[in-house]
This record gives sequence, C-alpha cells and structure tokens, in this order.
Amino acid sequence: MEELILGNKQLLWLMSPIILCSIFSLAIILERIFFYLSIRTNKSSIISQIIELTKKSKITEAIELCQEKPFYGTNILKAGLAQNQKPKKAIEEAMENASLYEIPKLEKNLNFLGTIAHITPLLGLLGTVIGMISCFYTIEQVTQTAGMVNPTDLAGGIWTALITTAAGLSVAIPTYIMYNYFIHKVRLLTLVAERASTELLEILSGGGYSDEV
Repeated sequence: MEELILGNKQLLWLMSPIILCSIFSLAIILERIFFYLSIRTNKSSIISQIIELTKKSKITEAIELCQEKPFYGTNILKAGLAQNQKPKKAIEEAMENASLYEIPKLEKNLNFLGTIAHITPLLGLLGTVIGMISCFYTIEQVTQTAGMVNPTDLAGGIWTALITTAAGLSVAIPTYIMYNYFIHKVRLLTLVAERASTELLEILSGGGYSDEV
C-alpha cells in the first residue's frame, strides 16, 4: 500500500509540468488562431484599397483608411504614407521601422510554443528514466529480502515510465504541428506586407501616381 501511494505521488509530481505545458500550449494556440483569423478577414481588400487610393494621389484618404482599419499591414503602410513628401529613402526607413514593431506582433508567444514542443518529450523521458530507476531499485530491495521479484512489484515503475512518455508526446506532437503552421502563417503575412510596402514605395517615389483625382 505504501509503495502504491508513493508511486502515485511520484506520477503526480512528474505529470504536473506536462499538464501545465498542455494548458499553456492550448491557450497560446487558441489565441493565435483567433488572431490570424481576424487578420485574414481584413488584409487583402484593405491593402488593395490603400494602394489604389495612393495611385490616385488620395494620400489623405489612404491614411484615414489605415487609421479606420488598423492591423499590421495598414500600420506599416501608414508609416510610409505619412512620409509621402519626403525622399524615397525616408519613406522606406519609416516603413521598415514600423515593421520592426508590427511583425513581432505576428510572432507573439510562438517562441513559448516552440519551447513547449521541445521540452514536453524531455519531461516524458524524465518520467521514463525515473520509472526505470524505480523498477531497478525495487528489484534490488525485493531480491535482498524475498529473493524473488513479483511482476506486480515492477508495475508501478513501468506504469510511471509509460504514462509520462505518452503524455509528453501527446502534448508535444500537436504543439509542434501548430507551431510550424503558425510560423508558415507569419511568413505569408510578412510577405504580404513586404510586397505592399514595395508597391507603395514605388508609387510614392514617383513611379505610380495617376492623374486621376
């Protein structure tokens, strides 16, 4: 009975950080999903409208649209539009500086998600090692006293080893999949911003203004 209680306490101690990691992982994944969904509903059409307004020399209207629909893309373009009367280099630097502030918002908490994906298998492996140590310790103690090891004497250690490994992998696998998916999303969104910034820069520097007002 004592060994059972001790084994349960050991399992709880080993499972606690894995369970905590799963909670943090789920919270980050849900927050990022809602964040990227909110961007998807806005980015393409609004950025196109801003580019079209700029082509027609309607800079004030373009800036107002950026202010009405703020997200990473419009915030970067707004920084360039605000410098529309300045040289090309100043416009480019303004958008680059804005991107240094806006792009990290797309990557928010992804480093923590990646860390969770890497450490949870290690926590499971730690449980495996501790479970095996427990088994060998039990073998040593029982053989010194009873002379024969009963399979039930080893069940607790093996159970600890298997359950912690399974739990660690169960958290790590979906977390790693979502981490890579979010990294892919960040790259795509960053590419959208870079293309829009380049197009806007060419327009503002004199290559794309229209005579239409």
